[in-house]
Amino acid sequence: MCTLEKRGNIYILTLTGDDEHRLNPTLLDSITAALHRIRSETTTTPSALITTAHGKYFSNGYDLAWAQSDPTRHILMSSKLRSLVRDLISLPMPTIAAVTGHASAGGFILAQAHDYVLMRKDRGFIYMSELDIKLVVPDWFVKLLKNKIGSPAALRDVVLRAEKVTAEVAVEKGIIYSAHDSSEETVAAAVKVAEELVKRKWDGEVYGRNRRVLYGDVLPALECDETVEDVKHANIGPSRL
Repeated sequence: MCTLEKRGNIYILTLTGDDEHRLNPTLLDSITAALHRIRSETTTTPSALITTAHGKYFSNGYDLAWAQSDPTRHILMSSKLRSLVRDLISLPMPTIAAVTGHASAGGFILAQAHDYVLMRKDRGFIYMSELDIKLVVPDWFVKLLKNKIGSPAALRDVVLRAEKVTAEVAVEKGIIYSAHDSSEETVAAAVKVAEELVKRKWDGEVYGRNRRVLYGDVLPALECDETVEDVKHANIGPSRL
């Protein structure tokens, strides 16, 4: 689950508890509900969103154990994550992920769906695990990553080497915005970035529309997930999630 706190014009969304924050429908619905609340409260006042998490993990990706008992659950998880990313892309304010633990696969994608990614450097890594667990990366994952990682070599290492990237290396590769000494300092730095952005007094709707233009190739890709099409049409186990 998650909590939502408002500090002035800054919203802080926290994935709660000390587990892996696996992206099952319960957690995805909780985050989406928080975003809908933010959207409903946002008027003309400039605001910003920070997403962070308790414990060792930011998010360890899809809840594959939950989905094993019913192949159609993979479809549901994919649909809900795609909807959540669509909401983040259209949110009328700057967004910042304060990654205070491991962010793997779908959890890494959730972080990268924010405008800025800050990480702690004393513990944790970002990691696209699909190669190591014999799964194919969805096309929409790759399109989002191409918009966030400018270096082809860095993108190759993330997707085709399944590299576990620490915060300092991620800064060097241009994958994240900045690295910080601890969980607390990462969140504090995210608040500072949010405060600086809020001071610009940008029109939130214009900001959101510009982001949608920037991610113009990502939005159509969010309409489907080809890695679960075999489940949808054949009702068999997902071979390419």
